[in-house]
Amino acid sequence: MKSICFYFQVHQPFRLRNYRFFDIGRNHSYFDDMQNAWICRRVAEKCYLPTNKLMLDLIKQHGGAFKISYSISGVALDQFERYTPEVIDSFKELAKTGCVEFLAETYTHSLSSLKSKQEFISQVKIHSHKIEQLFGQKPKVFRNTELIYSDAIGEMVSEMGFKAQLSEGAKHILGWRSPNYAYQHPSNNGLKLLLKNFQLSDDIAFRFSQHTWDGYPVTAEKYVDWLNSVDSPECINLFMDYETFGEHQWKETGIFEFLKHLPSRVFSHSDYTFNTPSELADNLNPIDKVYVPYPMSWADEERDLTAWLGNDLQDDAFDQIYAFEEKVRKIDDLNFWIDWRYLQTSDHFYYMCTKWFSDGDVHKYFNHYDSPYEAYMNYANVLSDFRIRLDEALDISLLPKLEHIKFEKKEEEPSEKSNLKKTASKITSSTKDTAKKSAVKEKTNLKSEKTTKTQKSKSDK
Repeated sequence: MKSICFYFQVHQPFRLRNYRFFDIGRNHSYFDDMQNAWICRRVAEKCYLPTNKLMLDLIKQHGGAFKISYSISGVALDQFERYTPEVIDSFKELAKTGCVEFLAETYTHSLSSLKSKQEFISQVKIHSHKIEQLFGQKPKVFRNTELIYSDAIGEMVSEMGFKAQLSEGAKHILGWRSPNYAYQHPSNNGLKLLLKNFQLSDDIAFRFSQHTWDGYPVTAEKYVDWLNSVDSPECINLFMDYETFGEHQWKETGIFEFLKHLPSRVFSHSDYTFNTPSELADNLNPIDKVYVPYPMSWADEERDLTAWLGNDLQDDAFDQIYAFEEKVRKIDDLNFWIDWRYLQTSDHFYYMCTKWFSDGDVHKYFNHYDSPYEAYMNYANVLSDFRIRLDEALDISLLPKLEHIKFEKKEEEPSEKSNLKKTASKITSSTKDTAKKSAVKEKTNLKSEKTTKTQKSKSDK
């Protein structure tokens, strides 16, 4: 079995507006609705709608032999429903073909798997429910934010019942081994790992229009020759951003023509088939265990977390947002939950990245801030206001309880006073009885003394 597994990440964050210091405590609107709507519509027109139409045509053209998979973040789905519902409809049409698989991920494309198990599991469950609600599929395969994976994360994913997880085929993890096979979690928990072939994936996602690259231009014929040159693969996992088609690589680069002709060239000039991640998980046996003690990702040359957690600005912002978790969970107000979770989106930390070296152009492309410091200050201002709102909401939520306690104390005061009166009266009556008894006793003693004296005087006479 030789398979090609196409997986596409679909994601759009809720970008923050320019939130000034003087907005703190006064304006609780954090997100730039105008910009988010504009970007969502622009990418829909350039990428999502034309690419979805092309994918649907290819599936029909090849009688269901062409298969693909998606992971659509919850924040992207929220924006599609709000700004471009036609994008949701186009994904629904793809779902009806039976040739498209939708994967699970964290709802807000967050880094919660690194900080809070409870929040991580909650977001995955909410996202899975959303996918099933929209597309009629219950996800069986998991893809974490930015393909972040470690043994600890794999253990949590297995506990949630997923049969496979996608991750990066990083050289520092695989060593001499190939990403073109299925692997498994080291604890034998049944979780299979499908690893990205970053060389062939990035030839499309990043190098496609790079004129200085010796592989330029990329054609369907040339690309299938590269696939055929891979030594004894079981699966070639091509994982990339869906925005590759039309947004990162513009239509003028020929990216749509390449995609249009690729499946037919694969079928006619190779013995590869197209399969979904679930099909690979069902049909492939793991050849080895993969040990990943520290998290890895598909970002940058290092394939680590430094794109999001690589400097003090990012670390501080990351710690602050999750420090709110305990307080947020005490409040039964959906608005707080929405804001808190949207603020967890990994893009906010990505904008604070200070890596302006080999991957600098990539970070600049996705960043609408002038500097990482500006991104941090804007985010910190938002967190300051959120903290004030949160503390005030907690105080208000405690007011009924405090009033109840105060009322109970007021009710207790009269009863305490009456008890004191009763006790005092008892003491008083007891004291009076004792005094009476003492007086009677004294009178009796005086009488007896007088009688004794009279009898004595008579005897003396």
